[in-house]
Amino acid sequence: MTVQKLPIAKAINESLRKALDTDPKVLIMGEDVGKLGGVFRVTDGLQKDFGEGRVIDTPLAESGIVGTAIGLALRGYRPVVEIQFDGFVFPAYDQIVTQLAKMHARALGKIKLPVVIRIPYGGGIGAVEHHSESPEALFAHVAGLKIVSPSTASDAYWMMQQAIQTDDPVIFFEPKRRYWDKSEVNTEAIPGPLHRARVAREGADLTLVAYGPMVKVCLEAAAAAEEEGKSLEIVDLRSMSPIDFETIQTSVEKTRRLVVVHEAPVFYGSGAEIAARITERCFYHLEAPVLRVGGYHSPYPPARLEDEYLPGLDRVLDAVDRSLAY
Repeated sequence: MTVQKLPIAKAINESLRKALDTDPKVLIMGEDVGKLGGVFRVTDGLQKDFGEGRVIDTPLAESGIVGTAIGLALRGYRPVVEIQFDGFVFPAYDQIVTQLAKMHARALGKIKLPVVIRIPYGGGIGAVEHHSESPEALFAHVAGLKIVSPSTASDAYWMMQQAIQTDDPVIFFEPKRRYWDKSEVNTEAIPGPLHRARVAREGADLTLVAYGPMVKVCLEAAAAAEEEGKSLEIVDLRSMSPIDFETIQTSVEKTRRLVVVHEAPVFYGSGAEIAARITERCFYHLEAPVLRVGGYHSPYPPARLEDEYLPGLDRVLDAVDRSLAY
């Protein structure tokens, strides 16, 4: 058994290294992913070890990068594309939504598009707007795409392996402010299916559902609530499309209360879909309305104000108190 304590960024690096080593059809493409190793050094050392034909520095043209990846996938390759920052993906949005997401259905299932698009997302690093956004709901709304986000190094390692191996296009959102959070990774034991949620902490009084960067905040909230005698269950969603509603439902039927937490704006966010579905499924179990905690419906603020914009411990605990007050 191989167990290492790794930061999320290094776990992704090791996962990409294994994929490149295992399958000659795997390619990595993106701006500065080669010699520089990416702006967050997630691809550090890969071009040196696998060559410029496998780890490719591309022009600064996201539409061209994704379009090229689509062509490579049609020819049997498994390209892994890096978009440097969340806000830089939109020049490629047309390629992703009108081509990548639809070609399989358009061809009546005769072709496959095994493309992984890596997007560092979310705030908390003191950066400007196009470097700190959370656009996952824009992609989760599109049929034909799978959307995932790890919160631990173990999930980062294994979910990347699973994303590369799947025949569907996967948007892999990486919580950039958690890149250097360390946790244990067992490189021989798969934690579970790619799109299954994980109960990160057992509890009895209320369910907190989160994914990516907000899982850590929710775990901190559960620890703080425990000191006041409140028992919170944390469900790490892991996948925003498809969503594992069964795991959420099982938890809510036990706790009878649900708060959904994400960095993205609450308005039309993924929490809205979860709230609607769980209200439909668990109406007679719920003892309080499903509450949501997230960013505000406004452009991402200047770095000095991001702590006021991002959901933190106080806002999560406030929602917990409001739910338990019913």
